[in-house]
Amino acid sequence: MSSVWKDMVIRSTANDVCTTRLILKEKFSDQIGILRAQPLCTRRGSTVCRGSRIRAHRRMEAQAILSPVSDPTPATDKKRVFTFGKGRTEGNKGMKSLLGGKGANLAEMASIGLSVPPGFTISTEACQEYQQNGKHLPQGLWEEILEGLKIVETDMGAFLGDPSKPLLLSVRSGAAISMPGMMDTVLNLGLNDEVAAGLASKSGERFAYDSYRRFLDMFGDVVLGISHSKFEEKLEKMKQRKGIKLDMELTASDLKELVEEYKDVYVQVIGEKFPSDPKKQLELAIKAVFDSWDSPRAKKYRSINNITGLKGTAVNIQSMVFGNMGNTSGTGVLFTRNPSTGEKKLYGEFLINAQGEDVVAGIRTPEDLDTMKKCMPKAYKELVENCEILEAHYKDMMDIEFTVQEERLWMLQCRAGKRTGKGAVKIAVDMVNEGLINSHTAVKMVEPQHLDQLLHPQFEDPSSYKDSVIAKGLPASPGAAVGQVVFDADNAEAWHAQGKSCILVRTETSPEDVGGMHAAVGILTARGGMTSHAAVVARGWGKCCVSGCSEIRVNDSEKVVVIGEKVIQEGDWISLNGSTGEVILGKQPLVPPAMTGELEIFMSWADNIRRIKVMANADTPDDALAARKNGAQGIGLCRTEHMFFASDERIKAVRKMIMAVTTEQRKAALDLLLPYQRSDFEGIFRAMDGLPVTIRLLDPPLHEFLPEGEIDEIVEGLTADTGMSADEVHSRIEKLSEVNPMLGFRGCRLGISYPELTEMQVRAIFQAAISLTNQGIKVFPEIMVPLIGTPEELSHQVSLVRGVAKKVFSEWGTTLTYKVGTMIEIPRAALVADEIAKEAEFFSFGTNDLTQMTFGYSRDDVGKFLPIYLSQGILQNDPFEVLDQRGVGQLIKMATESGRAARPSLKVGICGEHGGEPSSVAFFAKAGLDYVSCSPFRVPIARLAAAQVAV
Repeated sequence: MSSVWKDMVIRSTANDVCTTRLILKEKFSDQIGILRAQPLCTRRGSTVCRGSRIRAHRRMEAQAILSPVSDPTPATDKKRVFTFGKGRTEGNKGMKSLLGGKGANLAEMASIGLSVPPGFTISTEACQEYQQNGKHLPQGLWEEILEGLKIVETDMGAFLGDPSKPLLLSVRSGAAISMPGMMDTVLNLGLNDEVAAGLASKSGERFAYDSYRRFLDMFGDVVLGISHSKFEEKLEKMKQRKGIKLDMELTASDLKELVEEYKDVYVQVIGEKFPSDPKKQLELAIKAVFDSWDSPRAKKYRSINNITGLKGTAVNIQSMVFGNMGNTSGTGVLFTRNPSTGEKKLYGEFLINAQGEDVVAGIRTPEDLDTMKKCMPKAYKELVENCEILEAHYKDMMDIEFTVQEERLWMLQCRAGKRTGKGAVKIAVDMVNEGLINSHTAVKMVEPQHLDQLLHPQFEDPSSYKDSVIAKGLPASPGAAVGQVVFDADNAEAWHAQGKSCILVRTETSPEDVGGMHAAVGILTARGGMTSHAAVVARGWGKCCVSGCSEIRVNDSEKVVVIGEKVIQEGDWISLNGSTGEVILGKQPLVPPAMTGELEIFMSWADNIRRIKVMANADTPDDALAARKNGAQGIGLCRTEHMFFASDERIKAVRKMIMAVTTEQRKAALDLLLPYQRSDFEGIFRAMDGLPVTIRLLDPPLHEFLPEGEIDEIVEGLTADTGMSADEVHSRIEKLSEVNPMLGFRGCRLGISYPELTEMQVRAIFQAAISLTNQGIKVFPEIMVPLIGTPEELSHQVSLVRGVAKKVFSEWGTTLTYKVGTMIEIPRAALVADEIAKEAEFFSFGTNDLTQMTFGYSRDDVGKFLPIYLSQGILQNDPFEVLDQRGVGQLIKMATESGRAARPSLKVGICGEHGGEPSSVAFFAKAGLDYVSCSPFRVPIARLAAAQVAV
């Protein structure tokens, strides 16, 4: 409805309803004519009689008058409500984009005959319509919801709002991509005083009023914005009055009294009574779930996890089953395999006489599944059988929520379980060995970030810190974390922005903490189990987490955590072992992990599948060795300038070269550098025996070797070393300064202006290569000329390189196979690639500078506006992290095609940061590049991404 019509309806009083009705009737007259003339198809495809159509229109007209929240937008023929029940369903697991992950899996579980409480799913498209419709339910949706509700009522033989046969509902979110804890849930919907009394007569007073007080709390918090703490205060005060500690100790009479106090909270906080009409409760709850799609925590989670392109959240409405009906009931969460280690064993938790939120919210620390096996053996046996059915059906490790109501098992939901890197690799390898999947499917199951987790450091020697262990909790997410204690999410984000490593310590985490959890290197909680919010989110991110550490007492107000007699202040250092649950005082040393066991097997499958090679960016022999251990097939970028900073002697020689006035002075300084360069190249060639090494000639502006903060000290040193006066040195430095140095005197421009600089570097490369060849090392050097914009620039440097090579080969009495190519990082070079390819034997796209120059963004200054661009959707990703495929990517494709047209044997790769980013690697593979090159520690990620795009 337009704002004008809304205002008109809202302003209407009892005296002018008739006038408004006439106006609206006139506005809708065209629609009435259409309705009379044409059959209206319902979501089931049947034709409604003319009278029904008119009545439907009148209902819409009345709703517009009496409920200004509705919007008279045209009706849709799209199906928006999908029902399901045991053996009957209107959806399947392939409909995640429409039904969300939860809804699609509920439909699938129902279709294969599992005991799923009947319900229906409102589609993600309905959520999208709701958001576009000014946060009003789209026309006709409420009627579709009521039709779905009737089917559930028929299945259950119970009815919403009927005290004699009460039906209670759960209302849950469920996006296409799992976002644990980020959106809202309402349980026990449908209760009011009359229904609670009816439920009490059937199932007992304590159960009925325990369910009622839970509903009042959750509905107030989720739907009406009444802080959960307001209800918690009432609960705690009552427990104090009664002299008890646990909620379970409250009597039916206590709970009845608590219900009245909870209802008073509504009046005190929002000035309105609790809405007792069950259908109004349902409408408000559905809207609340839709609204939670745009909550700050949900937006932040999507931003952190780069989740884009979704329509919204589905809403899953199911008949309630109850785990809080006494000691023959309970609730639990499990994974069909251990999500941390991958071990093939049910891994989960169970609470007797509880509802699901008690487990996942960490309100009560649950017990192991063995508890259920002992006290409910029949339900446990059926649960195990269901787990086997689901794994065989989905061919994946599953995350399952279930409830036992009076010894009957109900399956509430399932989804592919989030797992750690270690767990992901072991599960994939084991499932291949079990014959469940093949190696191609296994490669798709492991995410690139899983490998990133496996490459994180571990504790050097766990036995060395045993005397420093101050507490032990549950090993919720493995790995090692060392950081400073911080007590709230905002501080964690702020400290992270300052470059600090911090560990977020909370009594329990909530979805609002998501930003701080992501910023922290580790998470420690006093409450919650292995499937609590903190544990699930941490595992999904591969972040170390210790949960349920009951030995700690967190005092947020004083910003301290008390462990026994120890008091740890904010800012103190602690270490966490997420694999053992140990909390260790102080900073513990870390070591890099090794690529062995299942990971080695898994990566061999990826290597057999992928077609694009993976190289590494490495500037030192140590970097080269690390790259080779991680599976690099060569070095795609060796930056010679990094070698110049390795010692004071080297940097002094470089500065002498910079200060040189004559060619002779410059050559003398370069003669000092040559042995250092030759030694470095020898070390790298030795490490990469048998693999190609691409060495980039000096690229950065010379001013980078003259840091501004040390100018006086530099001047004094150069005066002594060169014999120049201080004024002469200052004058020389001033001449080197540039207005825009990144576009100035750098790259091939240095080599063309100072050919002796190129000659020294090339001589060092070939002398090192020949020396090692004579020692039996296989060397394949590739010399890369940076910052080419014209074919003439490259031609100048190629002639210089080949001339030096000829001299060195003559001096050593031998020859060597080598390549000369260029780095394509200037847009003009991409546009004239066919001309440049006549001189170049290979192209390596420097995507960092190519992105910078294509966008016109300075990498050094982009932080001032990029966060705004990302938050407002002007850019979907940071283009320096994720390749801009539409712009920069098209330049790469164009240059590759035209370059190979001129030289069919042209070798093409990339060596920017994008070489280790999965979606970018996929693009490069599809574009037909020969290789990507990335940092040594991202090589396995690139190998997997390359395999996944091949699959």
